[in-house]
Amino acid sequence: MSSSPLKLRFGTRGSKLALWQTRHVAEKLRGCIPGIDIGEVLIKTLGDRVTDVPLFHVGGQGVFVAEIEKALQERHIDVAVHSLKDLPHAMADGLCLAAVTTREDGRDALISRAGHRLAELPAGSKIGTSSLRRRAQLARRRPDLHFVDCRGNLDTRLRKLDEGEYDAILLAAAGLRRLGWADRMTELFAPGDLIPAAGQGMLGIQCRADDHELIQLLAGVLNDPSASRCAAAERAFLHRLQGGCQTPMGVHAEPGEGMELRLTAFAASADGKTYYRSELAGLAVDADELGCLAADDLLRQGAAEILLSERV
Repeated sequence: MSSSPLKLRFGTRGSKLALWQTRHVAEKLRGCIPGIDIGEVLIKTLGDRVTDVPLFHVGGQGVFVAEIEKALQERHIDVAVHSLKDLPHAMADGLCLAAVTTREDGRDALISRAGHRLAELPAGSKIGTSSLRRRAQLARRRPDLHFVDCRGNLDTRLRKLDEGEYDAILLAAAGLRRLGWADRMTELFAPGDLIPAAGQGMLGIQCRADDHELIQLLAGVLNDPSASRCAAAERAFLHRLQGGCQTPMGVHAEPGEGMELRLTAFAASADGKTYYRSELAGLAVDADELGCLAADDLLRQGAAEILLSERV
């Protein structure tokens, strides 16, 4: 990088949440690097264009990031801010994960029109969710509920709920908090009760692997070492299982005592009737290994059959 004012082009989706996340990161950089010039480049992804079918039928992993990654590879942008749970475990050629931000809130939330908690919802209630992971876990607890697909940005999903399309919907708590809608949540699920998606609540800052000075800058200002270790464990779990949105699975790591890291993971059939769970602890410095151990534990229990049968 030269001594002239630093100019960066941030690629971002156009949703309220994506823009909030990108601008949040940009402001952190502006606060640490006087005179930095940051511009936005709006990019529409496959997941944004195709909203009338379930996510697991759209195209697997990367439906919200592939076009942004291509813009990075072709040098149309310099930095991308992703919801880390949207970023595939296999990094695109020539790109790297420069930083992982502090986890906002990794939990899932229930938003009910009538203010009901999960246990209070009447039998047959229509529950909107585009996530097989959420559906499979809640179906184990409430098989009497009716799960239907719910696509769109957060404000679109909340509007559909308010208009009566659903009795309740499930969303990531982090997005609701970031947009100031935490008051809409009627129940928050502990990560051990409803295991989140890998990376949920964290932002992943991506750039080109050969932009060495930029990587150092982004890591120095934005990276949270504890969150980064948790992300490494969760993404290693996904990598070992080769899991994406087409397979009901989840994983959540959190710091334990000292340098310990605790990890909870599951894999299940779409209806939740077949369910495997793993709970492990290990040293945070061995985060990748811990994630792989959890995946291997599920495979030993029988999850390989689910992985083969549930992939479309």
